[in-house]
Amino acid sequence: METSSPSAGLDYAEGKIGRLFQKMFFPTLLGLIFNALITIVDGIFVGQGVGPEGIAAVNIIAPLYMVVTGTGLMLGIGSSVIAGIALAQGESRRASVNMTQASLLAVALIFLLVLILLFFRETTARLLGSSDELLPGALDYLTWLLPGLFFLVVECIGMMVIRLDGSPKYAMYCNIIPAVINIILDYYLVFPCGLGVKGAAIATSISTVIGGLMVIVYFFRFSYVIRYLWCLRSFWRNIWHQVQIGSSAFITEIAMSVMMLTGNYMFMKYYGDSGVAAFSIACYLFPLMFMMSNAVAQSAQPIISYNYGASLAPRVRAAFRLSLKVAALCGLIAFLAIALGAKWIVALFISPDCEAGRLAIYGLPVYSLCALFFAVNISFIGFYQSIEKALRAMIFTLMRGVIVLVPMFCILPSLFPGWGIWAAIPVSEAITLIVICLTAKHSGSQML
Repeated sequence: METSSPSAGLDYAEGKIGRLFQKMFFPTLLGLIFNALITIVDGIFVGQGVGPEGIAAVNIIAPLYMVVTGTGLMLGIGSSVIAGIALAQGESRRASVNMTQASLLAVALIFLLVLILLFFRETTARLLGSSDELLPGALDYLTWLLPGLFFLVVECIGMMVIRLDGSPKYAMYCNIIPAVINIILDYYLVFPCGLGVKGAAIATSISTVIGGLMVIVYFFRFSYVIRYLWCLRSFWRNIWHQVQIGSSAFITEIAMSVMMLTGNYMFMKYYGDSGVAAFSIACYLFPLMFMMSNAVAQSAQPIISYNYGASLAPRVRAAFRLSLKVAALCGLIAFLAIALGAKWIVALFISPDCEAGRLAIYGLPVYSLCALFFAVNISFIGFYQSIEKALRAMIFTLMRGVIVLVPMFCILPSLFPGWGIWAAIPVSEAITLIVICLTAKHSGSQML
């Protein structure tokens, strides 16, 4: 069957891999970094405007935000991979239907979640690890975060498909414009208005609404091939296929939630509220590392899935190898930036001289080691998603985020008091990478 690229701008079938990756990577990286800035700026303004207890309260609720993001990414990656394969086979209608069905299901799921959270706000905050002192701030943040969750999942799904449709720059603007608005609103609502944690949540909700609306407008007015197409035929079969492919993306976000939940409990156990505040700074940095790594995986994904659907194995191998090299470089840059700039990073959030500040300055250089392994792990997982090896991607995601991480958080602080608790995440990422490489070698992978 003759294949054609989804748009005149990006020739996935015959364009040079390096050039295609470059066109995808830089807009994607810039957009995702700005997306990460939404969370980081929240932390900076809350830390400076409210103090350590403010960023600790936000960190308590953050795992919930990760779950919603994971739902969007799961259906976004799943529908994007299927759409890429469909486009390679000349089936643009199937691509549009899958994206639309993913969006409908995501909004329905978030509607149910928001209803539950409205009725069980305090119970949710306490289950997430809130102490009595942090509870008022946690409830404020949770309440005002809820309205934006509907648009957050739409944005997560749309970002994946917009890049596949041949508009990586528009996808970038969908990240940058909401991020800039969020920064402006964060400052205004936290400082002049004095709304504190509540103001940060309102700013985040407004920015996600704008991002979601930009995605909706794109598929109605500006898309090349993929657009909203209301069709319920084969709905559950399509959704199940998307979930299978994108499940590791959901588990990645769940894993980050588990990381934050487990870390919050362990830091609370050893250091109290100051420990949670110190760990919160690391958690604010993690989305930035994740977005850098995810930019590599997302840039390679449409190239890999399209050429996989077109049975062009050499092009699949070339794109994957390039993604590994770029991921390793991004990981090294993130490691050096955090390890060498720990004191300045902490000063952005809270006073380096307070107890939480001193703990963070001590721990961040150890924590930063995770960047060296994390970026490469995400590229491997993204590759397996793109070629429909969902089970393998899911297993490796569970390893790095739950199976290895939780025991490391429980064991290392006892074995190595002080730095051991900060090493839990780097050790789990390193062990996972070793297993991934051994598995690839054992299976005789031709992709490396």
